[in-house]
Amino acid sequence: MTLDRRAFLAALPCLAAASRALADPGRDDWRARLLAAAEAQVGVTTIYDPAYVRLAFPGGDVPPERGVCTDVVIRAYRSAFGTDLQALVNGDMRAAFASYPRLWGMSRPDRNIDHRRVPNLETFFRRRGAEKPATQAGTDYRPGDLVTQRLPGNLPHIAIVTARRSEGGRPLVVHNIGGGAKIEDTLFAYPIVGRFSFAPTA
Repeated sequence: MTLDRRAFLAALPCLAAASRALADPGRDDWRARLLAAAEAQVGVTTIYDPAYVRLAFPGGDVPPERGVCTDVVIRAYRSAFGTDLQALVNGDMRAAFASYPRLWGMSRPDRNIDHRRVPNLETFFRRRGAEKPATQAGTDYRPGDLVTQRLPGNLPHIAIVTARRSEGGRPLVVHNIGGGAKIEDTLFAYPIVGRFSFAPTA
């Protein structure tokens, strides 16, 4: 049986995609690992505590039973991949401090708190090319996506999209919005201002 040349050429993109998948079948496995690390915080982090704390560097953290929304993300990346957002954000702010928000009257980076502030994470992820379109369609959100929102009073918030769904089909998120780490149906409860897909970095 002979293969028509035009059919062969048309099939090349599919063959290339298949080859990539065979070469790296788990290239999206990081999403499941990130979610496992995030959901493991439920029942462990039971307190919302925004207090400023002097942290070790790198790898600094507040006690595991307490934290804020950003700590869910920070701990998930550290636990799943050893990716230290404290060090990454600090390094990027040292290199490009003027690119970051000046919402706190700071004149230089502060490795104790910078990575725990949502607007700084938004800036860091955008600078890393991780931003995706933020829509109102639940089907657009993939497990492992990071979503930033603004709560009443324009308070920044961040959550991780899970693989779980509500009865209405909406993706649930894991976050700490005030009562510790929980999995809840709040993806569209507050205005979404950012969506990011940040593959792990050593």
